[in-house]
Amino acid sequence: MAELKTQKNDASVEAFLNTVADERKRRDCFTLLEMMQEATGAEPLMWGDSIVGFGEYHYTYASGRAGDWFLTGFAPRKQNLTLYIMAGFDEYDELLGKLGKHSTGKSCLYIKRLADVDMAALNELIALSVRHMVQSHAAD
Repeated sequence: MAELKTQKNDASVEAFLNTVADERKRRDCFTLLEMMQEATGAEPLMWGDSIVGFGEYHYTYASGRAGDWFLTGFAPRKQNLTLYIMAGFDEYDELLGKLGKHSTGKSCLYIKRLADVDMAALNELIALSVRHMVQSHAAD
């Protein structure tokens, strides 16, 4: 079975974030760093060369493929900040309605800038997702 390309590593999170050219996006990244660290109680780690992840859980698919992944994380991308809300969004319609300007993928929340969103709603979304992931993978 092929190994997952994106692995946690010992690269410096702070050094990575300091390479973000856009000053506003860099400040937003450091704000997300604090929010996610508080939500998980975990130190940030680099996953691959462009994702900052917090905490970890083990998963096993029905196919038998298994691995480890972060509970929540983010990546500064060219167009958006990508936040990884690993619980998905099915249970969070009300919070998403309060959030402000964003779009979503399966487990990705895309935000142009933190100034576009309600920070209390974002903080709650991150915390609820982390709690869901911890509870649903406690037996793994």
